[in-house]
Amino acid sequence: MTEIQLQRLVEEISIQFFNRPFQHRAVFNSRLKTTGGRYHLTDHHLDFNPTLFAEISAREQVGIIKHELCHYHLHLLKKGYRHQDRDFKILLAQVGGSRYAPGLPQEKNSQVRRQVTYRCSGCGQIFKRQRKINTQRFVCGQCGQKLEFLRIVN
Repeated sequence: MTEIQLQRLVEEISIQFFNRPFQHRAVFNSRLKTTGGRYHLTDHHLDFNPTLFAEISAREQVGIIKHELCHYHLHLLKKGYRHQDRDFKILLAQVGGSRYAPGLPQEKNSQVRRQVTYRCSGCGQIFKRQRKINTQRFVCGQCGQKLEFLRIVN
């Protein structure tokens, strides 16, 4: 989907489900990683996650667009536009928008974080970290002895 197609789709959904025009920009933002979309309070444009949109069905895309349009229209009408506001929850249910973004692409969710393991030379306490630490600088928090590097597990 191109940004022109996205803009048209958002405008159509706005008229069809909200009976109000969408008069701002709808764009893809590749920096979005953990959310399907975002509404900007200052200039009223909508950002959408292109990676997520490429992975999900058209029905789920429409659900995300409806969610962001709820924020958009309620904010412009000076009503409760935040997730916890009653106005937002009611409008979202009326138009059938998604409350949460669908699961993100599989390669992001299935990544196994590496684990670096250290052991205290004094008390034997095991420390598991995601990053390596400088064993010359850091010591055990319980007894103050030096740490020994054990292994990295991916």
